[in-house]
Amino acid sequence: MKNKLFVTLGILGMSMLAYAGPKHSQETSYPSYKGLIMAGYQGWFRGPQDGTNQGYGHYGAANKFDENHCTIDVWPDVSEYEKTYETSFRLADGSKARIFSSADKSTVDLHFKWMKDYGVDGVFVQRFFDYARGNQNNSVPNRILANALEAASKYDRAIAVMYDLSGLKKSGEDCSVIMEDWKRLVDDLEVTNQVGKKTYLHHNGKPVVAIWGIGFPDRPYNIRNIGLERLINFLQNDPVYGGCTVMLGVPTFWRSLEADCINDPYLHTVIKKADIVLPWTIQRFSPLLHNDMDRFRDLLIGDLRWCKENGVDYVPAVTPGFSWHNLSKLEFPDDVKPVGSIPRQGGRFYWQQLSTAMLVGAEMIYVAMFDEVDEGTAIFKCTGNHPVSDIAKFIDMDGKPSDHYLWLTGEAARMLRKEKPLTFKMPARE
Repeated sequence: MKNKLFVTLGILGMSMLAYAGPKHSQETSYPSYKGLIMAGYQGWFRGPQDGTNQGYGHYGAANKFDENHCTIDVWPDVSEYEKTYETSFRLADGSKARIFSSADKSTVDLHFKWMKDYGVDGVFVQRFFDYARGNQNNSVPNRILANALEAASKYDRAIAVMYDLSGLKKSGEDCSVIMEDWKRLVDDLEVTNQVGKKTYLHHNGKPVVAIWGIGFPDRPYNIRNIGLERLINFLQNDPVYGGCTVMLGVPTFWRSLEADCINDPYLHTVIKKADIVLPWTIQRFSPLLHNDMDRFRDLLIGDLRWCKENGVDYVPAVTPGFSWHNLSKLEFPDDVKPVGSIPRQGGRFYWQQLSTAMLVGAEMIYVAMFDEVDEGTAIFKCTGNHPVSDIAKFIDMDGKPSDHYLWLTGEAARMLRKEKPLTFKMPARE
């Protein structure tokens, strides 16, 4: 009897140990993605004297930022930043134009303050494959992520990590790098157990980890041999670092395996093993095409039906517009993109997507992006009072205030939660 008691207690102890094993906090202000509008957060813009030794990272090419080396298409409104950096660009009044750096803690703090002020629920912090290689404990991306975790706690905003497979090589690498990086983030940065208020995004009671870049034909890697199923299993089931909800970023036409998607049914196998699917519809729809929102609506209806039948949750992506002129001149000189190729139309295009997604029954939404000025998709404060240049071109803001898209996002979030009635006409500010 005594031996049986010891065995029973031993098994119970092992069971309790297994339950207590995950290092994630069970406490969070955001136990579910449902009812939330989250945005992507790049956090990769650098100033010339911000201490990163990266010059004008993601503002210009080759650490230069002038008319001939400009990669952004929308100019940030920097009037509220604590630290800004002078550029060689000049505004219409002749004054020097200035930029911010994501590496400054005050910048990240301000961005999360805006989320709080306007009702943007939170962000997925982008973590590119290059960031995950090796021991990055003192890297700038880790510093920015740490600042974001602190600001999310301070302003009670949801936050989660999104791994982007961009940078994964054609051969010789697999997703085991991400597994090791996730361990470091959990151990060293305590991403799922912030100091102070716990705000890491959960879904179905588990912390969310996103993996973006699965199924795109222009990627050098083959999704069959990079260990995706092993990565998903690790994130979901590892006794110490697992217990997570996995979200996969896939192409627009993932369901039919055509157009912008690889024609490989293995993609469906992988998606069915995950918990949430996020199709990347950016650049696939335009207000310039007749009835394109009908096509968007029909796509979402079909996606939602497939996901319901296969036990996977669904997150549609929306964007205010798209512009890739300055960067395309440098990277694709034979195929330069026009300025504002997918126009914002003063927010009407953005609102059409948001309202359509809610109309068809989407319970959660992803916005691309919060701070992406490279591709002109940013919803944070941007200005029509941009530099004057005959070479570098910037989109205007259609006469709207710089906070227009933050305000629209907050309005949409309230409608998503049915705190106010859904309107298909873009709301007007009083």
